[in-house]
Amino acid sequence: MQTASLTSVLQAWLPPLPAPVMSALLAAALALSLVLKLWLASRQVRHVRQHRGAVPAPFAASVPLGAHQKAADYTAANTGFGMLSLAVSSALLVGWTLLGGLHGLNEWVLDHTLQRFGPLGYQLCLLTVFALIGGLLDLPLELYHTFRLEQRFGFNRTTLPLYVADLFKGLLVGALIGLPIAALILWLMGTAGPLWWLWAWGAWMGFNLLIMVLYPTVIAPLFNKFEPLQDELLRGRVEALMARCGFAAKGLFVMDGSRRSAHGNAYFTGIGAAKRVVFFDTLLQRLHPGEVEAVLAHELGHFKHRHVLKRMVSLFALSLLGFALLGWLSTQVGFYVGLGVQPNMAAPNDALALLLFMLVLPVFSFFLTPIAAQRSRRDEFQADAYACAQSSGQDLANALLKLHEDNAGTLTPDPVYAGFYYSHPPASERLAAIERLSPRPA
Repeated sequence: MQTASLTSVLQAWLPPLPAPVMSALLAAALALSLVLKLWLASRQVRHVRQHRGAVPAPFAASVPLGAHQKAADYTAANTGFGMLSLAVSSALLVGWTLLGGLHGLNEWVLDHTLQRFGPLGYQLCLLTVFALIGGLLDLPLELYHTFRLEQRFGFNRTTLPLYVADLFKGLLVGALIGLPIAALILWLMGTAGPLWWLWAWGAWMGFNLLIMVLYPTVIAPLFNKFEPLQDELLRGRVEALMARCGFAAKGLFVMDGSRRSAHGNAYFTGIGAAKRVVFFDTLLQRLHPGEVEAVLAHELGHFKHRHVLKRMVSLFALSLLGFALLGWLSTQVGFYVGLGVQPNMAAPNDALALLLFMLVLPVFSFFLTPIAAQRSRRDEFQADAYACAQSSGQDLANALLKLHEDNAGTLTPDPVYAGFYYSHPPASERLAAIERLSPRPA
């Protein structure tokens, strides 16, 4: 079978895509996903509010009623905000596609840029203008979430000047990183023939690996300060843990997460010899050394079980299928017309294909959410088991409870909602599993 046969098979097996079929597919998928999302969200809000009045029995001795009620209120408010965001994003999607918004934008950009900047310049301008408009349309909701919702529950520590500085830094980094890879993919789409999707996939994967190398030392320091971990006791425990687990890192760092949020976290970043361990300062302020060690042991469990590698391989495989599908769709006039765009007659349509594909792909991939969530929860249980074997299960349980309280995570999620969305097991299931692995002393 020839290398280009994946797209060729799609072209041979599938009939030409009529515009009405494409329109109907998007409308049906969008309507179904909206109904499902709203039903799940309403279940979550109702279930959390119904159980707001009392702390669940397993947590009664360790979680104050006030913290439980704050978590319930925060969860309900966040879920309600999610429903508002869903309505806005769905309206924007319909506006960009079926109502012809992208077609109108494309005509304007085409008229003002094609003669001046050429085909590639026109396409980059289209991507840039679309991204800027999308960012402006999203900005009011982002501002509300940060400065009203997060502020209301005491989590926001971002000032308006810091928010604006982050916004402009993000735009600059996005342009410096995004425009070159976009130009390369557009160039491949226009010059690499039937194999363009394979070459573009290779470029995209290489780009992602490069970002993983550059992020810890080049990109992240533009937004946060990273200081070497100074606590000698904690450093000793962490280094001993990593030695036991056969894990090497280039450094242990503390990030000033408290500048923006009261939420705490810890994570690994980078690949290969460039891996770093990063602790939020808010995490270190809340947990004692044994609990921090247990949280880190959990993260090491993901590496021990090769969860990160497996997810990268899955991402690469799905990306390959996505590029192959885009290779077929970009040849279908019905793909453009069915999504409200008349293809260009005197200019390339590659940027239009990219934009339309990025707009509609989340609508269809949403239905895979429970599969990905279930796989992620399985990985979390495995990482917890590894942490219990390498550190104290009691410390891990205590740390998880503190993080749940600090992040206002609900202890009473709706089971259906959690089964569909949650990438981490609900606290009750997770702590019960830790209890079985590391029972409390009598």
